[in-house]
Amino acid sequence: MNNKKKQVKTILLLAGFLLVGLFALQGCKKSEPTEPAEPEGAVSATILQKTCPVMGSPINKDIFTEYKGKKVYFCMPACKEKFEANPEEYIAKLPQFKE
Repeated sequence: MNNKKKQVKTILLLAGFLLVGLFALQGCKKSEPTEPAEPEGAVSATILQKTCPVMGSPINKDIFTEYKGKKVYFCMPACKEKFEANPEEYIAKLPQFKE
């Protein structure tokens, strides 16, 4: 019976060490890199604008231009070129300019 108690204590002790180790590892996780801060107008553009003003497709955050101090995002480079040629044609479709 004494041997069985030692086995139970050993198992519980090992389980405790395992739990402490798991909690310690949780605290060591690397945090996700955050995007660099942008001017206030640009931040609201990324939050509000979901579609390309030219094609209506989902935006690609790597393709953008700045217009009147606010970022405007597009789905492809050709849409950026069309916008830059005549931005007033597309302003009504952009939530960042409805404020």
